[in-house]
Amino acid sequence: MVSRIKTSTFELISLSPRMASAVELEGPLHSDMLLLIALSLIAMFLPYLLFVIYKLRRSRKQLRLSEKRLKSTVEGSGDTLWDWDITTGEVIRINDKYTSDSKTLTGFPPNKRLIHPHDLAKVEHLLKKHFAEQSAFFEASYRIKDTLGNWHWVLDRGKIIEKDNNLNPTRMAGTVRDISLLKSTEARLNLFAKCVESLTDAIAIYDKNFVLVDVNPSFLTLFGGSREQYLNKPFSLAGYEERFVDKVKLAASKNQHFQQEVKLRNTERVLLPIELTIDEIKNEQQHVTNYVVVYSNLSERKKAQAQLHNLSNRDRTTSLPNRNLFFTDLQKLVKEKEHHALLVFDLDNFKKINDSLGHQLGDSLLAKLAMRLNKLTRDNDTFYRLGGDEFALVMSDTNDIHVITRMAKQFLAAIATPFKMAGHELVITSSVGIVLYPEDGHTPESLLKNADTAMYHAKKKGNSYLFFNDTMNRQAVKRLQIENLMRFGLKENHFEVYYQPKMNIRTGKLTGMEALVRFITPKKGIISPGVFIPIAEETGQIIEIGEVVLNKACKDVKQWIDDGLFSGRVAVNLSAKQFSLPDLTSRIDVILQKNALPSYFLELEITEGTVMDDPQDAISIMRSLSARGIHLAMDDFGTGYSSLAYLKQFPLNTLKVDKAFIDDMTTERGRNMVDSIVTIAHNLDLHVVAEGVEQGEQVNILKQLKCETVQGYYYSKPLSKDEFTEFLVQQQNKSAPSLISASKIVV
Repeated sequence: MVSRIKTSTFELISLSPRMASAVELEGPLHSDMLLLIALSLIAMFLPYLLFVIYKLRRSRKQLRLSEKRLKSTVEGSGDTLWDWDITTGEVIRINDKYTSDSKTLTGFPPNKRLIHPHDLAKVEHLLKKHFAEQSAFFEASYRIKDTLGNWHWVLDRGKIIEKDNNLNPTRMAGTVRDISLLKSTEARLNLFAKCVESLTDAIAIYDKNFVLVDVNPSFLTLFGGSREQYLNKPFSLAGYEERFVDKVKLAASKNQHFQQEVKLRNTERVLLPIELTIDEIKNEQQHVTNYVVVYSNLSERKKAQAQLHNLSNRDRTTSLPNRNLFFTDLQKLVKEKEHHALLVFDLDNFKKINDSLGHQLGDSLLAKLAMRLNKLTRDNDTFYRLGGDEFALVMSDTNDIHVITRMAKQFLAAIATPFKMAGHELVITSSVGIVLYPEDGHTPESLLKNADTAMYHAKKKGNSYLFFNDTMNRQAVKRLQIENLMRFGLKENHFEVYYQPKMNIRTGKLTGMEALVRFITPKKGIISPGVFIPIAEETGQIIEIGEVVLNKACKDVKQWIDDGLFSGRVAVNLSAKQFSLPDLTSRIDVILQKNALPSYFLELEITEGTVMDDPQDAISIMRSLSARGIHLAMDDFGTGYSSLAYLKQFPLNTLKVDKAFIDDMTTERGRNMVDSIVTIAHNLDLHVVAEGVEQGEQVNILKQLKCETVQGYYYSKPLSKDEFTEFLVQQQNKSAPSLISASKIVV
């Protein structure tokens, strides 16, 4: 019995309950013996049990550690782990950011309600394909909605890991990875790839050793052939030596960029201008990985540049070289110090043709004139249109006066030959100014300026030519000084208004006065109106001067009216430039309102030539002025080219007889002329004013001719504001007019 009890541990362990009962059946045993046996067994098994418990605890600890590591790995990767019990439909998701309830996903696939509708069919197809064992793994990229309702691109990968006895899938596991950034990068790369492929410029990509890696379709379109025949070939330029190619590669690698125009043949063997551009590509470590070579066909660009050059250097109307090219060519001649002559001219009164017949006909006339004159030029001459109706002829390599003079005469004769256009026979004239290089200037600007000066003086003679000289230059300098003085004078208030009385020839009483401008400078003194007014009219400064005179005259008259010294009208001259202003009436309204002067006290004097430039337009303007209560007078009547037919249509109040007719009244013919003018005026119910009256005999004749009003030195010279105030006071104190010294001033 004892020996059996001392059986080896292995044997005891393997004893079955049946064996234990057999031992017990061999003889009656005392209860103590059973306890002893139990204790012995426990003693024998205790170390083993303790070892098993230790191993179990250690395994559990390792399992927890493994789970922790797995969880950290999953969280660190950003992937979502999923386990799908296909039988029950339960889904366990770990590190899930796409749904807040991981066990409520149902359907096929189980996350069906989260998948983008456009991607669902593809996912179902791939999943069914895996279930049918047609793919080793399920793998699909699609858009899925997160818990905030935002769409993300994901890569979903999984595999069936359990099947039932009928080999039907029962369990599947996998991962979901967010690939939104990857998709964005992929889309960006696809966009760049499409851009490169669609570029019209030929592009070739080489490795760091200048061996071809790839080309775009435009490369094949430009140079022909197939992609394969170019791949893995070294960089080359057809038609260029290898030495030049090596220089290009060296320059590109040294400067990281290279650009130069080359000549290469296209698929049709046509030699084309190509802009070759090479740029270096580096990786993140700043190591060169590739070179991108761009071949830009410059043919269209060169063609466009030529067209643009032609547009910017050719006049559209006449097809002649324009002002830009004129200065460019003249600069070359000056730089090369080549003797040449410059002839500048414009057309007299061309504006009238434009205004009366239209700009379209005017442009046609200029085009015909250009063709006519261009035929007269020599081979080494160039004919330009400088702008408007101004032209220039540059005669290269000559300073021969006879040759230049003959050309000027031919030009003038050709211009004066009538043009038959649209049922009209148009006759135009011109004046030519001529300069020589280097005698008359050393720069294109000075040559043109001096030629313009010579042309200006030629115009005074009419339809003629003049060579520039020093006298003209001095006159031009003086003219420029007057311009500057007027500009300064307008700023510094150097323009004063003087008043010359208009007297009733019967009573000798004051009826009104004419406002006359005087230019008084601090250093130069009084500058004659005959000097500065023509220049002011040419420069347009007469508009500002005229407004100064009108404003001061209205201001002074208002003061005299308020003082009870005056009740007549002040006459103010209106220049042709002012008369042509589109806002003339509003300008006058502003001045009258500013000075609170009723329009009744204002009379505007307009010259005969001004209104006859465009009679119909003049009538409209004059009616507008007359409607405001402003009186209108025609100045210098009989000295222009007036028409009695128009005269009766003009809304005039007064007709002024020019001083030239008054001076000629000592002759019978002159007296009859004045008599006719006065008669015409009275027949048209117009008031008559005779100006420039200096002698008593003239006054007597005018009385006999029934002229109402006279103005001139016989009664008074033009007076300053203060002098005229004194004159008004004397007029009030005396019944007869006070004669003020009428000593003439130099004008």
